[in-house]
Amino acid sequence: MSIASVPVKPSRTLPLQGIAWMVVTTIMFVVVTGIVRELGSDLPAPVSAFIRYAFGLVLLAPAIFRMMRNVPEFELIKFSALRGLAHALGVTLWFFAMARIPIAEVTAIGYVTPIVVTIGAAIFLGEKLRLRRMAGVVAGLIGALIIIRPGFQEVSIGQLAQLGTAPLFAASYLMTKSLTGRMSSTDIVVMLTICVTIFLFPLALWDWQWPTMRELGFLFACAIAATFGHYAMTRALAAAPISVTQPITFLQLVWAVALGWFVFGEAVDPWVIVGGTIIVVAASWISYRENQLAKRITPVAGEPKWH
Repeated sequence: MSIASVPVKPSRTLPLQGIAWMVVTTIMFVVVTGIVRELGSDLPAPVSAFIRYAFGLVLLAPAIFRMMRNVPEFELIKFSALRGLAHALGVTLWFFAMARIPIAEVTAIGYVTPIVVTIGAAIFLGEKLRLRRMAGVVAGLIGALIIIRPGFQEVSIGQLAQLGTAPLFAASYLMTKSLTGRMSSTDIVVMLTICVTIFLFPLALWDWQWPTMRELGFLFACAIAATFGHYAMTRALAAAPISVTQPITFLQLVWAVALGWFVFGEAVDPWVIVGGTIIVVAASWISYRENQLAKRITPVAGEPKWH
């Protein structure tokens, strides 16, 4: 099934709302990063990922019961399952990488994903890549490259795993954008959690190891932050085009560097400040320009709003 085969309802662009939700997303995902780093590599990556999503099912139980009263169309279920498979593989690789390389490095490598997402949005979703949006993406990438200026001296298995998440997460994000016109934000998160849990189960069973109470506690906290992060991301994608919201994800690198410095004692040099400043300026510029564009558009009376 192609992305284009799932029709999307026309939506009114709300750039500031989408940007605000994406900022929340970056904060929540960095919280998840810190929790996974604290857990380390004692638990196999598929086991950690499965338990995190199983806890997510518990948190979303009320929403699951509500959705059962109005089951989505079969085509949407199949499309959600395809998204869940891509995300499950990406999450497993991410858990593996997170336990083996520094927080800032994981986050920096993760910025391969927005490149794939932005290009994919133009190819599969027909979004226009205005010059200011492309400039924001490029500026954000330059900021990320400044932060990791030495480059990769020796490619490790953790770095390769994180690189492997890029096309998988990009596919997941693009499919999320397609689903926002057909399903509510809550239902999209519910379907993701169900499908990822199902796909992770055999991987976890293959390399099962019983977690300690401490590990269970951290994974439960991880599930809370990640579930809300996915909800915020879905709201962001429903409010604004991917090419508007994606540059905001560069802020996640700023939060990651701060977390590594204050919590895990990872050194920060002046180049991190320079790169982080470029990222924030690029994100702020895109926010300003998109807000100005939205003010020029006069809404049609009675126009439906898809929130």
